[in-house]
Amino acid sequence: MTVSTDGPLLAAVYIARATRRFELHLKENMRMNPKKNSTIAICLMAILAFSPLVSFAQASTTFSGQAVALRASAVGLALALSDTGPLPASGGNLKTSLASVNVLGLVSADVLSSATSGSGTNSQSQSSVANLSLLGGLVAADLVKSNSSATCSSGQAAVTGSSELVGLVVAGQPVLAVNPNVAISLPGGISVIVNEQTSSPSGNTGSMTVNALHVTGPSIDIVVASAHSDITCS
Repeated sequence: MTVSTDGPLLAAVYIARATRRFELHLKENMRMNPKKNSTIAICLMAILAFSPLVSFAQASTTFSGQAVALRASAVGLALALSDTGPLPASGGNLKTSLASVNVLGLVSADVLSSATSGSGTNSQSQSSVANLSLLGGLVAADLVKSNSSATCSSGQAAVTGSSELVGLVVAGQPVLAVNPNVAISLPGGISVIVNEQTSSPSGNTGSMTVNALHVTGPSIDIVVASAHSDITCS
């Protein structure tokens, strides 16, 4: 529902006029049937009293977001580190960090940090990891960082996202990736997606998820620096 800024004023004028017409009509009819019209008066006055509450009600902007520095699953293991958890629909600000992690043969990393927030017309999330090594050095980077944002403008939603990867090396080869969803296939059924992005802006709602790195393989699923933001505009 769209409510203009002068809606309350127009509604008040309308109610005042309707009330005045009702009073004049009621005085005329009361002369004819006092008992019947007293009942009508009570019902109509109740409707007029509560109608402003319905007229003035308007939806508020709602938010959602989450950031996770490292999410990994393997046989007998599941990790979710530096995870903010979901942002409340009312918005707010969530932050978390972890100094380091080392799971032999799977992942090691330092300075894991995540944050998500929502207020006004903006929902945004960020996550970062330093000194990353995955699968015994098969994938490594000095810095891995993701950002996502969902905003409202004139009741319409828009989303953006990006990744920053410094010193990324995959199977011994440097990787310079700026475009979203760059896929690299490695022996053994291992796949590496760099700057993985999924978005769904549609009218007054918008959602953006950025995974700076996503590594999958037989019984392995690792996401590094994941940032999710979405918004529903009023």
